[in-house]
Formats: sequence, C-alpha cells, structure tokens
Amino acid sequence: MNRNLPDQTLGSLASAIPGATRIFQDLQLDFCCGGGKSLAEAVQERGLDLPAVLATLRGLEAGPGTGVDVNSFTPDQLVAHIVTHFHERHRVQLPELIRLSRRVEHVHAGRPGCPAGLADALEELQQELESHMMKEEQVLFPMLARGLQGQAQAPIAVMRFEHEQHGNALDGLMRLTDNITIPANACNTWRALYGGLKAFREDLMQHIHLENNVLFLNASNAAKGAHHA
Repeated sequence: MNRNLPDQTLGSLASAIPGATRIFQDLQLDFCCGGGKSLAEAVQERGLDLPAVLATLRGLEAGPGTGVDVNSFTPDQLVAHIVTHFHERHRVQLPELIRLSRRVEHVHAGRPGCPAGLADALEELQQELESHMMKEEQVLFPMLARGLQGQAQAPIAVMRFEHEQHGNALDGLMRLTDNITIPANACNTWRALYGGLKAFREDLMQHIHLENNVLFLNASNAAKGAHHA
C-alpha cells in the first residue's frame, strides 16, 4: 500500500489493513457509507489526533495480520462470504434485538435513559434490510456471478443509496441509546440488548464496507476496463 496513509480513503484502508475497521469503529470514523473520505479529512472532521491514529494503523500493518483477506476473493467467494457472515447473521440478530428492546421499553418505561422507540426503529430497519438483502441475493449477486458488471452498475447505484439509508438508521439507533451506553444498574436484559446492538452495528458497518468498497468497487472497475478494452 502507498505509505502516504493520510491521503488514503477510509474504505481502502479498511480493506487493506486487518483490524483497521475495529479502530475506525472505536473512533467513530465512518468507513462504510463514508468510505470515500481520506483519512486526514475524516480525522480532522472528528477532531482527532492524526499522528496517534497513524501510529495505531502502522502498528496494525506491522502486526501478524489475522484478518480475512477479502481482496484475494473472487466475486463468487466474496458474495458467499457476505451472505453467510452478514445476511444470515442479520436475519438472526434483528428479531432478538426487537424482542429484547420491547421488553426493556415495557419494563423500564419512564426511567431515565430508557430507549423509547428503539423497537419500532429496529423493526423498520429490519424490513428495509430484508428487502435490500433479497434484491442483492435475487438480482445483483447473480448478475455479478455471471460477469455482467456493466449491467450491474444501475442496481449497484440503488444498493449504494440504500446503504446510505442504513447508515442513517444506525445514526438514529445511536441517538436513541446514547451511543449504546448502558445505564448504571441496568438489568441483564438491558445489558444483553445493548451488547447485541453493538455487535449488530459493527457487523452492519463491516457488511456495507465490503460491498461498497470491495465488491461494488471491483465490479465498477471491471466494467470500466471492459468499456475501454
């Protein structure tokens, strides 16, 4: 990778450096929907210390690198990885999060910090995400598997737009939960809800990143190459 890390986009760094996504999540740097921003720009907007962030990333580069190298995957392999590790996981995560949030909102209604409206927000996101994943599985992913990268550009644009909507929904969940902050003396159900919500948020951000910054980007580059060939 180009050693001038500040000029690299968040998306490219998240793809190239194993463990970078976790660092970006901890620093609240949007590497999925906002993956086109340079590291320097994103760090400045967040008011973070760029040298400290660079030191952390270079430490990861120097490490053993235990992450999955999705950049070596074929389109079929990457699609299978996304469906298995994210689509199927979200279909398990969301019903349980909705159940837990209904319970917390019912039992702790009126208590400071109670995430009123969280279950409804999760149900809305579940419906949007299920529709989105079905369109990918039934239309877009088969097109990419058949090598129809040029024809896939219009569906990809739609999926990117819907990813922006998912990112906005995640922002709403963060507001409802005070950035997923567990209140003092919270019950076990509340703790389980917020633990699951944090894991879901991390998974969805990684999911969007792999599609926007790897699968879709590779397809767009292949389509451009075919056009100029």
